[in-house]
Amino acid sequence: MKIVTIVGARPQFIKCAAVSRELRKVASEVLVHTGQHYDANMSDVFFAELGIPPPDYGLGIGSGTHGQQTGNMLVGIEKVLLTERPDWVLVYGDTNSTLAGALAAVKLQIPVAHVEAGLRSFNKRMPEEINRIMTDHASTLLLAPSLNAVENLRRESFSEAHIRHVGDVMYDAILFYRDSALTTSRVLRTLGLRPRQYVLATIHRAENTADPVRMNVIWNAITRLSEEMPLVIPMHPRTKLVLERYGAHVHSTSSLLVIDPVGYLDMVMLQANSRLVITDSGGIQKESFFCRTPCVTLRDETEWPELLQLGWNKLAPPTELSTVLDVIRDALQQTQLPDDQTFPYGTGDAVPQIVKALSEATTLKVAA
Repeated sequence: MKIVTIVGARPQFIKCAAVSRELRKVASEVLVHTGQHYDANMSDVFFAELGIPPPDYGLGIGSGTHGQQTGNMLVGIEKVLLTERPDWVLVYGDTNSTLAGALAAVKLQIPVAHVEAGLRSFNKRMPEEINRIMTDHASTLLLAPSLNAVENLRRESFSEAHIRHVGDVMYDAILFYRDSALTTSRVLRTLGLRPRQYVLATIHRAENTADPVRMNVIWNAITRLSEEMPLVIPMHPRTKLVLERYGAHVHSTSSLLVIDPVGYLDMVMLQANSRLVITDSGGIQKESFFCRTPCVTLRDETEWPELLQLGWNKLAPPTELSTVLDVIRDALQQTQLPDDQTFPYGTGDAVPQIVKALSEATTLKVAA
């Protein structure tokens, strides 16, 4: 069995590291890096520290508008697939790389397996929502991380024969790399941070960065909070450019640490030891839960409703500064952690279930 795996962004590198390690024991894998994340701190460091094999193909697409980026990826991936002629194309998540990989494959009648199938924010203004819906409809094998995701697929009339509830591969990754992070990461010492005495923030979603009002609210909330408690923000390169374009002064102070993006092990260490995580990332919401750290999500909705139901996550749409600050301060003042007995994302065996599903699904036909 030959599988072409498409990756291009930070969350996909993490998931790929976990899956490829087991997949290569039973299959021939060809790894394609689209170049969607091309900065060394957003790409190279993950391949190095997570032991991901070097990509067989590096497309070097880089940034651009959604249409330009996706179109260039589609052309590049199609060329790879025509050369390799795999049995499956494996895609992860909801990025432009995900959609381009799925489209290129299905047009060549190559079956697609989608890891994290069935996620829905029900907000089609989000590029990620369009990507995940279209990828699901192009896929043959729908690898769902939660029962909620399975139910979303059923409501959209997907065939049961194509759905597999496998659990969340990011939990497998946390379990595998957590001890390594705790023993090798020096990020807390380097930054002068004490466990549970700081807040961690990340911002990068287009729904926020493309809106000057929302970004103004977010940056004011971050700077205001840093006056009350140390706050560290690994700054996405695009976010920094956007903030500076909007006239913000993006620099570190004694209590606001603006740092370059960090690798996975350092990020796990920062999440596991922070008092609260503030983010607009889908993956970091879950990683925080896996690290048992409460989270506030600066979005109108989330594709991970289980975390809201369990109390580990709170939504704070960044439209009014006072509301955002109230939600964050309420989360900081919470003295008792939410219920940690309910775990909706599997038991840490998503990877073997994905590999098994791929091995057993060779008789499935390409989705119509």
